Amino acid sequence: MIIKQDISAVGKPFIKWAGGKGKLVSQLDEFLPENLGRHAFTYVEPFVGGGAMLFHMLQKYPNIKRVVINDINPYLTIAYRVVKENPEELINRLLKLANEYYALSGEEAQKTFFLDVRTIFNSEKLDDIDRTKYLIFLNRTCFNGLYRVNGKGHFNVPFGKYAHPTICNADVIRADSALLNSTEVVILNGDFEETINYLDEQGANFFYFDPPYRPLSATSSFTSYAKEDFNDEEQIRLRDFCQRLNGHLGIRWMLSNADCSAKNPEDRFFEENYRDFFISRVYASRSINANPSKRGKLTELLISNYRPEGYIEIAAEDVEPYNRAI
Repeated sequence: MIIKQDISAVGKPFIKWAGGKGKLVSQLDEFLPENLGRHAFTYVEPFVGGGAMLFHMLQKYPNIKRVVINDINPYLTIAYRVVKENPEELINRLLKLANEYYALSGEEAQKTFFLDVRTIFNSEKLDDIDRTKYLIFLNRTCFNGLYRVNGKGHFNVPFGKYAHPTICNADVIRADSALLNSTEVVILNGDFEETINYLDEQGANFFYFDPPYRPLSATSSFTSYAKEDFNDEEQIRLRDFCQRLNGHLGIRWMLSNADCSAKNPEDRFFEENYRDFFISRVYASRSINANPSKRGKLTELLISNYRPEGYIEIAAEDVEPYNRAI
């Protein structure tokens, strides 16, 4: 049953996520299909991550009749279900944990607390609400809000040394919960291709893909979000999936990825693999990097199976050079 709630508060990601689109949403919005708001449609996001685009779409398009979101990270999809179904209990438990952390004196005591929580998160059997509580806590107190796992699938990001991080943003959790209850929402945990089984065969569907980005260089990737790497074979499998979607009437899609040829003109991976589609470039900021001097503005690709309004094809060699130290 869909529960209509007050969504006057602004919904935005309740968790930080590498590659999050919070700062890029306004640009992405300009490349959405022109008539998306005219009729009911199903919105599908096979790599939901932090959900910046998801919450933007739910707030901008009340004509979305169904949402399908997916992520390979099981704890992230659990978190979406908990925020949707048990926001108040999550807030209560998270506030208690946050207050315990804030009461500690000194960085060493906070670091020890952080490491203890990380051990619990990696090894203990937890109910879904506690699992989400610890996930959000670690996300807010670890280095740079990064989510990374080792070969065993264990979260291994170090302590972040923040003086007073915002661990529980109750307003955001409530606003997100209201949005997730404003229409039918299907939450999947698995391979991105599984989302094709949830199409609205009688109506319109719009896919937004935000996969793990192809590294700009051999040293630029901090992976992994999950135990499985998203290598070039996976990127090509995603291309094949996008081509497969073209065989269904009423499906439009947009995909974000790294602009590899802007850094290395000889690297035409995306231009070659998506040569039958529309490729645009937008400016974005990269904030997750161990070296602050290597964070900055760079271009990203937006690829779509429709011609965006005002589309102008820009060759990689015409793009203003970005921070070459990245």
